[in-house]
Amino acid sequence: MCGICGTLDWSGHHPADGDLLRRMLGRLRHRGPDEFGIYLDPANPSGTSTALGSARLSIIDLNTGQQPIGNEYGTLWIVLNGEIYNYVELRAELVELGHRFTTQTDTEVVLHLYEELGPGCLERLNGQFAIAIWNSLQGDLFLARDRVGIRPLFYAELPQGLVFASEIKAILLDPRVETRLDPYGLLETFTFWAPLAPRTAFEGISELPPGHYMQVSRERHQVARYWGLSFPESGSEILISEPDAVEQLRDLLSDATRLRLRADVTVGSYLSGGLDSTFIAALIREHTPDALSTFSIAFENEAFDERSYQEIATAFLGTDHVRTTCADDEVGDVLPQVVWHTEVPILRTSPAPMYLLSKLVRNQGIKVVLTGEGSDEFLGGYNIYKEDKVRRFWARDPESQLRPLLLRRLYPYIADLSRGGDAYLAAFFGRGLAEVDRPGYSHRLRWEGAKRLRRFLSPDVTGAVDGYDPDAAYLESLDGSIRHLSPLAQAQFLEISTFMSPYLLSSQGDRMMAANSVEGRFPFLDHRVIEFANQLSPSLKLKGLREKHILKESAAGSLPHEIVERHKQPYRAPIHQGLVGRSLDYVEALLSPEAIRAAGLFSEKPIATLVRRCRAGGRVGEFEDMALVGVLSTQLLHSQYIDEVGGYTEAPNFQGTARPTPAVPAGVGRAVPGDRLRVCHQKERVR
Repeated sequence: MCGICGTLDWSGHHPADGDLLRRMLGRLRHRGPDEFGIYLDPANPSGTSTALGSARLSIIDLNTGQQPIGNEYGTLWIVLNGEIYNYVELRAELVELGHRFTTQTDTEVVLHLYEELGPGCLERLNGQFAIAIWNSLQGDLFLARDRVGIRPLFYAELPQGLVFASEIKAILLDPRVETRLDPYGLLETFTFWAPLAPRTAFEGISELPPGHYMQVSRERHQVARYWGLSFPESGSEILISEPDAVEQLRDLLSDATRLRLRADVTVGSYLSGGLDSTFIAALIREHTPDALSTFSIAFENEAFDERSYQEIATAFLGTDHVRTTCADDEVGDVLPQVVWHTEVPILRTSPAPMYLLSKLVRNQGIKVVLTGEGSDEFLGGYNIYKEDKVRRFWARDPESQLRPLLLRRLYPYIADLSRGGDAYLAAFFGRGLAEVDRPGYSHRLRWEGAKRLRRFLSPDVTGAVDGYDPDAAYLESLDGSIRHLSPLAQAQFLEISTFMSPYLLSSQGDRMMAANSVEGRFPFLDHRVIEFANQLSPSLKLKGLREKHILKESAAGSLPHEIVERHKQPYRAPIHQGLVGRSLDYVEALLSPEAIRAAGLFSEKPIATLVRRCRAGGRVGEFEDMALVGVLSTQLLHSQYIDEVGGYTEAPNFQGTARPTPAVPAGVGRAVPGDRLRVCHQKERVR
């Protein structure tokens, strides 16, 4: 994992600026603190002034893998964030074709593969990546992102140029870029939990969507898709017996795990005590006889704790296990750092313990961990899939008193539903029950629930979006393309597109690991596993109401029965308990009437009512929790990035003023140390 950045200018007024690149890399230093490199080319045949930068977390080829890397002729230069797991096999092919290598890195393999195939090289890559390749002869910048969006890549289009980076905070340092929150991005966040690419929380800054590449030059700006989610039409799934499917899935996951162990540093694993991460740890055990370090989170609050299952898993696998325990108060303590790294409001505090977990990993001297993300999405693990199935079953006999009772067991952890009784349950899930053919049926209840948060937005914000309806616009963009899929495949498509890539792999994944210079690797997101799982019959994934049926059968011989058959417990974290359960200076400051008015994003009275309700000591519902962290994180984002000129101050904590100093972790954004900076290429501008 690394941080990458760069600038283009063909106006002649903004030559490649080494000082700007150094400051941008300073903003990205947490992503790659080991080495820094820049490429400056203010004078090339196309007349485009170009700069590339890399902040490297060294994992493969520790000695000669510094970036940027050029080809034999110095005409192509690459910076890459991520890993290409099949680089060994690709390198052998390229050597056969006559390519010469100067390093042992996967990055140089991508560069030579691009020489051979152009954008077609992306179809050969098995990995997680954000890539930038500069062609100095043609004056063309090639940007690309992995299939499902594991690694981030942002850019801002300028009148005669472009600036890009792994994180938005680096882009905002370019004086040509204005810093403003995007009301459309806020509305999407308060619907889907995150803006949908290419939109971000910042106006004028775009995210390259997963599975896309972009080519930019003086003459053109082209964005194209090279991979997308694909499911067969309902009834056209592959014909395969259950035993064969079980065996093939296990073989694919085993090989995906083997590839993701390729590293020149020690590789560890997250181990939550759930099926997914425990199975990955078991597969690691099969490929390496070495001691395996595993890491987990426990909670002081028993409602969120899974340590009993973690102990079963670690005892069975014999791993060297290290656990951190998250207290409610710690969620509030680290939320400013969390938001600084997410660069988007959050509607859950779940990223906060993940931030603490990656900090634990790094403190143990580990740079790389394998995790179980992607299993629930692609193999039918979420309750929302079961909810959709039950509601469709109920809709066939809407007067039934028994069918809605199947919903009892899905959400015992949501106070609003569990305390309301069967009548409340039926009323809640019965909304729109008969509209089974309406697009987005599986997700409408979730989206409508999140939309209730809009009541807190100020008239200025709601007026600026002019009636924009995010979920209607998103479904319209699909143009009926998922209508002919099975109900489960439709729900999977929506979950992956609107939740996994924008939120789970970003705010809760990449950003929380990168904050502490840790790289996550995800065997379930190997594109071969994804494409196989997508072709399977829905009954192999969700058999009755048994989630991840095929995965459980694949893991049955490798894990304890208690782990394989445990009831799915979604990962969650305390919200109001850690934010308003005690007096925190920054919370008091940002939720004060003065701060609400100054930011202009929310209405004062509803916020005051919300805070009083959360502090009253009674039972706080799901909606109040979402609203509290949504408003507070938005206020944090505004304070960190908008309030101050440039938005960057190195104070570790808020001071409790109405206009607080941004809570940026100490040391973030310092200039890159000169002794670790390598200038790969620099030309003088021809006068």
